[in-house]
Amino acid sequence: MARIEIEEVRCKGCGICTIACPKKLITLCGTVNIQGYTPAQALNQELCTGCALCAEICPDVAITVFK
Repeated sequence: MARIEIEEVRCKGCGICTIACPKKLITLCGTVNIQGYTPAQALNQELCTGCALCAEICPDVAITVFK
């Protein structure tokens, strides 16, 4: 089973990963991080296929996908 890990303090909330995920498992959360951004969060991780498109497209290198 794959797992998505998002470093909240590195994420600037651009939302590109939410578009890149084919399963739509990533969304922007409702809270603000220490830098004042709304970071991404992974939902329903049991559905993740481990394609890592989210990690590849992240400009902040805030996402790691474990397979």
